[in-house]
Amino acid sequence: MSSTNPFPDESEEGSDDQEMPLLEHLAELRSRLLRIVLAVLIVFFPLFYLANDLYAFVSKPLRAALPEGSTMIATEVASPFLTPFKLAFVTAFFIAIPYVLHQIWSFVAPGLYRHEKRLAVPLLVSSVILFYAGMAFAYFAVFPVVFAFLIGVAPGDVAIMTDINAYLNFVLKMFFAFGFAFEIPVATLLLVWSGATSVAALRAKRAYVLVGCFIFAMLLTPPDVISQVLLALPMWVLYEIGIMFAKLVERKAED
Repeated sequence: MSSTNPFPDESEEGSDDQEMPLLEHLAELRSRLLRIVLAVLIVFFPLFYLANDLYAFVSKPLRAALPEGSTMIATEVASPFLTPFKLAFVTAFFIAIPYVLHQIWSFVAPGLYRHEKRLAVPLLVSSVILFYAGMAFAYFAVFPVVFAFLIGVAPGDVAIMTDINAYLNFVLKMFFAFGFAFEIPVATLLLVWSGATSVAALRAKRAYVLVGCFIFAMLLTPPDVISQVLLALPMWVLYEIGIMFAKLVERKAED
């Protein structure tokens, strides 16, 4: 029976490296995890010194939309300390994501085929860039529109004073939602590359994907139409972009 491997010139043995015993794998995993923790801490300590300035930057879209004379508030005793602390730690992890992925890649790479390694590196790089792009889109494009709308529809006799911890939890949720939503092209490409689906099948499911995008946006965004549309439409566009790149991978596999 002939092989169906799209890369017939390559060895079917996962890698040129010798297989390591389980204890050596665990020791290497421990080493990689320690490096990740150390990298996050190295980034965290300078950020913690600037935590209040960092929070001022993150809260700027809301403060700009607040009525004149309104301010944010802290409803818990420890919130003025813990909220900037949490923001600094999460920001440190976001900044360290390229190094974190590099350590994960260094751990799993020896077990991959050579053609998998060639594809994995650009996928990792594009994943990081798309995640950052999703966060930037949320901050610069979505937050100003959503906050202006939500504050604009508030009853006239209601004083709007948002708790700093509640606001941080909201924006982190939005950052993760948009960051992961922007990974759709990578997910689409991986599905086609792995053989789980085909470009024709993805095109046939366009209508279902569009509905799914709006359902996903409804679950992760505030209950207003504007923020849902601002998340759902980019997701659908990114899905179409993913199909375009997946077509190239499918064509290469057929060749």
